[in-house]
Formats: sequence, structure tokens, C-alpha cells
Amino acid sequence: MRLPKRIVTRFALLMAILATVGCDRVTKHMATSVLAGKPTQSFLADTVRLTYSENTGGFLSVGSSLPPSARTAIFTIGTGIILAAAILFAFRLRWTLWQSAGLALFIAGGASNWIDRLLHGSVVDFMNVGIGSLRTGVFNVADVAIMAGIAMLLVSEFQNSKKEETR
Repeated sequence: MRLPKRIVTRFALLMAILATVGCDRVTKHMATSVLAGKPTQSFLADTVRLTYSENTGGFLSVGSSLPPSARTAIFTIGTGIILAAAILFAFRLRWTLWQSAGLALFIAGGASNWIDRLLHGSVVDFMNVGIGSLRTGVFNVADVAIMAGIAMLLVSEFQNSKKEETR
């Protein structure tokens, strides 16, 4: 018996979400165990730095100085609502595989960071990349998934708009 393509695709996307969340959870646990309380470690001629950081704010620590109740409302409750809406959105739309995969990565990264906020009130960040003074903020695997998901959605949308222009 052959399963419908839609079921197989949704199962694959669910597995990708679970794998992404699992990878993020494991790397955050390792960062907490190995990096917390220790000096920054540098690799590949200082292009990669590993350092333990607890982020109570959002992207690039935006909002970390807000009162705890405001941070909870924005970053825990607000993010939970956005993630729930994204999941509903995912089931209602008939998107291409790239769009679905992008949304799955976005949901996976958001969910893993949301779990941190729910359990600990902050997110563990530990990676920083760059050359010299040109560096990223400190981030984690979930942040990479979120950014990759957004990039996939944007590229897919750009390609779809190009196709519609040629029609």
C-alpha cells in the first residue's frame, strides 16, 4: 500500500522539526555543561567563538532590559501565539516543498527557543562568527534554523513572483 504524497511530506517535515529541535536542545545542553562559567573559546583563526550566554531578550538581546512581566508577555506568550498561528498556517496552505521546509525550520527554531523561555525565562546562546571586529551576535542552532527558514521562504516567494511575472 502506497501512502499519499501529502502524508509522506508532512511526516518528513515533522521529522525535520523534531530533528532540529533535538539538535538545538542537545547543543544548548552541551554549551551549558562545557562553556558556562568558562572563558570564550576561539577556533579557526578566531572566525568561530564559543561562549556561554543567557539571553533574556529577543534577537540580538532586544528587549532584555524590559521588566520580567513584559518579557514574558512578549517573548513567551507572544511567541507561543505566533508559533501556533504558523502551525495552523502550515496545515491550511498548499505550498511547495521549499516553502513548507522553510516554515518547518522557522517553527522548529522558534519552538526550541520558546521551550527555553518557558522553562528557564531565557535562551542559551553560545556561537559567534566573524572576522576581526565584523562579528555576529551570539546565537544558537535554533536561531540558525529560524534564519534558514526565513531565507527559504523569501527565496521561494521571490521565485514564485518571477514565475507569475512571466505568465
